[in-house]
Amino acid sequence: MKAALAARNIHRVAGVLLDLGVSSPQLDTDSRGFSFMRDGPLDMRMDTTSGETAADWLARAEEQEIREVIWRHGEERFAKQVAGAIVAARLQHRIETTRQLAEVVGSAVRSREPGKNPATRTFQAVRIHINRELEELSVTLPQAVEVLEPGGRLAVISFHSLEDRIVKNFLRDQSNADKLPKNLPVRAKDIPAAPVKLVGKAIKPSEAEVRRNPRSRSAVLRVAEKN
Repeated sequence: MKAALAARNIHRVAGVLLDLGVSSPQLDTDSRGFSFMRDGPLDMRMDTTSGETAADWLARAEEQEIREVIWRHGEERFAKQVAGAIVAARLQHRIETTRQLAEVVGSAVRSREPGKNPATRTFQAVRIHINRELEELSVTLPQAVEVLEPGGRLAVISFHSLEDRIVKNFLRDQSNADKLPKNLPVRAKDIPAAPVKLVGKAIKPSEAEVRRNPRSRSAVLRVAEKN
């Protein structure tokens, strides 16, 4: 972020908006391999010119690693069963398409959440892992605060509980001025101001917005202002 701004001779900005969701065109393009709703190559890379595809990773990863990724990034309670099914399936043939993966996962998930495909959590977990999304977010948030001018605002829209937890904890930490040990005899006026202050509470979409745009249902917006 800092390098991109510096290349344009910009050093401070009035606002930063981070929209952490996968774009609809990415989800709706078969060849990108993000969605189990469309059959296509199991790619899932945001940048298709570099990095390992989801198919490549599933072909080489140890069962324990697959299990941990699906549990940690997808919060899938059947992670063990899904990982086992993937490893068993790849012994028969390489998992190369979104439909293949969805069918393998569907056979391993014993109960389904109402209105949700059983492959939802696994696809989400693999995508997050392949693109290092949580690591990218943790690197980006401090840069976003740094480039803001005083009074500038940072707004972050997250679509996943793990993303939102990172954003929430970061903003809470950055809005806390007193990080000194307890009972240290320091006057309040001598404590440096916190980098940011929180603006309002987290905002979620209304029922009307979700009806207009179902993909907004899990969105959470948090805002902070640079001191």
